[in-house]
Amino acid sequence: MAKEELAPAEAEAEGGKKKMIIIIGAAVAVALILGVVAFMVLGKDDKKTKKEGDTAQAEGGAVPAGAHGGAAAPAAGAHGGTPAAGGAASPAANIFPLEPFIVNIYDGQELRYLKVKVELEMVNPAIKNEIEGRLAPIRDSILILLSAKTLQDVQDVQGKNALKDEILSAISKNLPPGKIVKVYFTDFVVQ
Repeated sequence: MAKEELAPAEAEAEGGKKKMIIIIGAAVAVALILGVVAFMVLGKDDKKTKKEGDTAQAEGGAVPAGAHGGAAAPAAGAHGGTPAAGGAASPAANIFPLEPFIVNIYDGQELRYLKVKVELEMVNPAIKNEIEGRLAPIRDSILILLSAKTLQDVQDVQGKNALKDEILSAISKNLPPGKIVKVYFTDFVVQ
């Protein structure tokens, strides 16, 4: 008889343990959900703050038009307003990144995609405003030049170097010659 009296008591205790585990599990799940929601809300606030900071920099002239986030080169005087040693602006201040170009090129059998990221080295950072004012014709000239190429034209180092010279010539038709010193490819993909 003693066993029969203990059995319902043990069953009740086990049922209480199961309820406790379910309650703790639910509390942990709620805490996780609240943590994720808080992270998402705080993350959105950080993005808004960053965008506001980027907008303020763009209005102040520190970020070139068309640049994205950290890919932008700082403008002259962005480091306290003093040029680098030697009286010249830092080399990074003389780089103007263009948005990537994506064009179709022919490889002899089929069309392929060419994606090129071009950055221009200016004589001095003051030319940035001239580039921004002539950005549409500059991009148009480069797009037309790239789309006229074949895979054989750009697949080796000599072809890429020749393409850099051709891009420099195309830009010189839209800006006075000598304002852009060099052309860099920071991304070059054929697919």
